[in-house]
Amino acid sequence: MIGRIPVLDVQPVVDCGRRPAKAVVGETFQVTATVFREGHDAVAANVVLRDAAGRSGPWTPMRELAPGTDRWGARVTPTAEGRWTYTVEAWSDPVATWRHTAGIKVPAGIDTELVLAEGAQLYERAASGVPKNDGRPVVLAAVDALRDTARQPAARHAAALAPEVVAVLDRHPLRELVSASRPMPLQVERERALFGSWYELFPRSEGAVERADGTLRPGTFRTAADRLPAVAAMGFDVVYLPPIHPIGTAFRKGRDNSLTAGPDDVGSPWAIGSAEGGHDAVHPDLGTLADFDYFVARARELRLEVALDFALQCSPDHPWVEKHPEWFAHRADGSIAYAENPPKKYQDIYPLAFDRDFGGIVRETLRLLRHWMGHGVRIFRVDNPHTKPVVFWEKVIADINRTDPDVIFLAEAFTRPAMMSTLGKIGFQQSYTYFTWRTGKEELAEYARELSRDTAAWMRPNLFVNTPDILHAYLQQGGRAAFEVRAVLAATLSPSWGMYAGFELCEGVPAHPGSEEYAESEKYQLRPRDWSRAEAEGRSLAPLITTLNRLRRRHPALRQLRDIAFHPVDNGSLLAFSKRSGDDVILVVANLDPYHTQEATVSLDMPELGLSWHESFPVRDELTGDTYHWGRDNYVRLEPGRAPAHIMSLRPSPSIGGSLS
Repeated sequence: MIGRIPVLDVQPVVDCGRRPAKAVVGETFQVTATVFREGHDAVAANVVLRDAAGRSGPWTPMRELAPGTDRWGARVTPTAEGRWTYTVEAWSDPVATWRHTAGIKVPAGIDTELVLAEGAQLYERAASGVPKNDGRPVVLAAVDALRDTARQPAARHAAALAPEVVAVLDRHPLRELVSASRPMPLQVERERALFGSWYELFPRSEGAVERADGTLRPGTFRTAADRLPAVAAMGFDVVYLPPIHPIGTAFRKGRDNSLTAGPDDVGSPWAIGSAEGGHDAVHPDLGTLADFDYFVARARELRLEVALDFALQCSPDHPWVEKHPEWFAHRADGSIAYAENPPKKYQDIYPLAFDRDFGGIVRETLRLLRHWMGHGVRIFRVDNPHTKPVVFWEKVIADINRTDPDVIFLAEAFTRPAMMSTLGKIGFQQSYTYFTWRTGKEELAEYARELSRDTAAWMRPNLFVNTPDILHAYLQQGGRAAFEVRAVLAATLSPSWGMYAGFELCEGVPAHPGSEEYAESEKYQLRPRDWSRAEAEGRSLAPLITTLNRLRRRHPALRQLRDIAFHPVDNGSLLAFSKRSGDDVILVVANLDPYHTQEATVSLDMPELGLSWHESFPVRDELTGDTYHWGRDNYVRLEPGRAPAHIMSLRPSPSIGGSLS
């Protein structure tokens, strides 16, 4: 039944409370609810946050978000991992009701003595709930003043409204008719579930060397570990590896996805399984499990976490094909159906048919995940989860996180919105997004609002600027300036962002016109890069990327998802937005046109920055080190090749900029 004082539409809530909303330790988010009552008496509300042990701290007062809307809100912050709950309590506020009535009647001389006597009784009741050492004498003094008929009514009334009295009763209000919503579940996870910078590399390309016959010898876990200091120096938190398992030879793809492989073609890492083993083995060219352990340990020394690709699919040579034929769909001619995404065909990959032995595939999946967890992997980037049953992932992730809540799953699901959203609801801690295909001003703003507001309670975005599969036309055609601005946008719009190796070298040649595939794709061949030469020649974006990641670590505003505001700009090529966390405010103005200099007036929504409409303030551009004095309306000029954007700190941090000067 509805409470004595209705508490309705509590948010955030996922699937009517059947699934938990999400937060990370230290993340502040807003709880809202509709609260009202009959008549004209005052109501108030608060949020009670309870940790995994059921303990509640001081409740958080709510405020009406806009007068007359009956919509109340408060910001809360969980402090530890686990399954929390939050409850909204609404209550009659007799003290506020009396203050309103007395404020009308006492000055007008209406029922003055009766009103003051009622106030004295009310304040006396309120004082009984105030601790002696936290203001009870102050409230009792107001009671005495209200009853002191020797004083003028106005003075007696004023004594009850003294700031010190109001402050005490705000801390310890007299609550009547308390009505509570049902507790809403909240899953609180470690910070990496929300915040992190990801770098993807192929170990087999790192340290690949030319043999005497002109062919390339693949790199190993040991040679790939030599690349880790440079990755860490750019400020990345996670190094992500594509599949590291043995690769099948049947129907192996050649260079550029050719259907015919030569004797030296290495094949696609996603065609998993051969005579050397399956998902629990490593490719012999990369080394041994001990070598993988060395790679993980070296990463840990550099404060990098290793994320491993988890792709539930097989090459025709995978041990499962012989051991578990029931795990695959067979066609009318008896052959196993290979993967297709018409017009694309993946003859080297067999997908699983989950409904023939659902329980068996669940058990094997859990075994594989725990195997790699035993080798130090706590993050899995799941390949194409949208091609597997949702209930499968719900069971698997719940089982893993029940014993290991620190393990993080990233959904690589470039698919329909309903599926992407549902994968977040059932357990995936992060998700790839449509960011890669959002390049215009309005579509970027609209999508960022959706991610930071509509779905933020259950789907955490990871904005990858590129992947081995996706080289957007914007990067192909826009040159270095396009790469710069996309890095700025990804690193500042979302608390998690990522890039695939080669982005910092502005690699932008497609397989053919109109394709989003890379020419000489690393998915099918080794691609060693001369990093030192690129940096010596000034071709690398490493200085900009390093600055972006340092800014993200230093500014709490860039480590959160939910507080983003867009500001009007009178130029369709410039995008302006701010992010705010407490006193920390970052303002970004980006030039989306990689070809031309753009000028505009940026009109700031000052309250979104925590400022008054007519205030002026100093800002520092954290990319260049330049300082300005800004106000409500500001002239901006951004020239490609010189600066892709302004990243303004309203409360400047110590100098870390200058990467573009």
